[in-house]
Amino acid sequence: MYGRIIVAVDLEQIEQGRALLARATSFLDAGGEIRLLHVLEEVPGYIAAELPGDISERRRAAAAVELRAMIDPNEDVRVVHEVRHGPASGQILQAAEDSGADLIMIASHKPGLRDYFIGSTAARVIRHATCSVLVER
Repeated sequence: MYGRIIVAVDLEQIEQGRALLARATSFLDAGGEIRLLHVLEEVPGYIAAELPGDISERRRAAAAVELRAMIDPNEDVRVVHEVRHGPASGQILQAAEDSGADLIMIASHKPGLRDYFIGSTAARVIRHATCSVLVER
């Protein structure tokens, strides 16, 4: 069905990410690729000033380890992982464009008050994606 799938994973909701990955494998064409993507939000400057200088790289490395752990080496599916920095919706959309994705899969949560004012990540991805988007709830 799809040749390239982006699976956006929030590592704080790892079980949702595992479920999305399992579902993505059933949608993938033979010879296709799944890209597990986690986006680290930027740390505000006033907080970053008080943190060790290498905190950004340590966060990236820890996220990469968690994403790698999600990949089943016995599965006959090409799965790669990527960690990006920045606003989640923008980075998900950019990753989809960079990889030529046919489908973005993302989990949604129950919206909080903040989401009603500025919108959730999933809602922003849906509005701006140039490919299909599957939102898992």
